[in-house]
Amino acid sequence: MKRINLKTGSTIPHFIGSWFIEPPAVCDDLIDFFTQHTELQEEGKTYKGVDQDSKISTDVAIEPRDLEREEYSAAKMYIQCLYDCYTDYVEQWPFLKKADELEIGSFNIQYYSKGGHFNRLHTERFSLANSHRLLAWMTYLNDVDEGGATSFLHYDLEVKPERGKTLIWPVEWTHAHRGNIVTHGEKYIITGWMHFPI
Repeated sequence: MKRINLKTGSTIPHFIGSWFIEPPAVCDDLIDFFTQHTELQEEGKTYKGVDQDSKISTDVAIEPRDLEREEYSAAKMYIQCLYDCYTDYVEQWPFLKKADELEIGSFNIQYYSKGGHFNRLHTERFSLANSHRLLAWMTYLNDVDEGGATSFLHYDLEVKPERGKTLIWPVEWTHAHRGNIVTHGEKYIITGWMHFPI
């Protein structure tokens, strides 16, 4: 894992950790898993259900118990890579060591074809139903030709999708963001949350 510095025009910290995961081939393995398991693919949803004004994607949901199954080996390897990023994130912000042990619940591999997006400005903790979340995470699984950047509006920050680039950030309203429209090519990500035990 190689740490990246996401620069903004401000000296105020944005608390968004970024790395390139190792080995990067895990990204290709996750894409292969997604494309080979069409029976798991569903139209992308927001907390309000399918809403193509807000989000156009195809998603595969993965439950933690799935990681013990052989066909989910790429996802299991990825979670081990993510843990390395999380460990480094906590070293950068040691106050997080005071948090109770965090868990990862279900998470998603998402595919965005040309015109796809999660263009509604949103945050990852905005109701009682997801109040247990502490951190969000995402890895871009491929380079995107044009578009598809993740915009964190409060920080005037646009993160370009690059294979293996991994982000961890707080789930609060301070980190409201959106996934811009893919204007050329396609975009794959894997994304989820770290939360307090429930």
